[in-house]
Amino acid sequence: MHRRLATGLAASAMAVSTVFATAATADAAPADKTQVLASWTQTSASSYNAWAAARANQSAWAAYGFDWTTDYCSSSPDNPFGFPFSNSCARHDFGYRNYKDAGTFSANKSRLDSAFHEDLKRVCARYTGATKTACNSTAWTYYQAVKAFG
Repeated sequence: MHRRLATGLAASAMAVSTVFATAATADAAPADKTQVLASWTQTSASSYNAWAAARANQSAWAAYGFDWTTDYCSSSPDNPFGFPFSNSCARHDFGYRNYKDAGTFSANKSRLDSAFHEDLKRVCARYTGATKTACNSTAWTYYQAVKAFG
């Protein structure tokens, strides 16, 4: 009698663990996570805009488990000489953190750094004359820093 009860309890425990394992799999990030990540980390303005819209509505993307944390431009000024680079730095952090989490950072670092530079240049495109030149020079310096040390 005890043996039959023990066998029944063991079978019940296995069934419960299977249900929990299935539920954990169902709660995993959607299968298109890598495609979404790639689409938000390209060099184009449309990629930046899609990322910015998603960042403003992170709860809609909660199932993907993206890391949205940022320290903006790390130890460099977020808005050097008044140039608003903080959002460009935030997207760069997003790419770095999420590709590191995915284990594919090395294969994507160059593109992430190029996207960062393009984002900075779009900031600089708002200016004219010497101010634009100064902004572009600062953008180039930031890009070179992440390319070398990022």
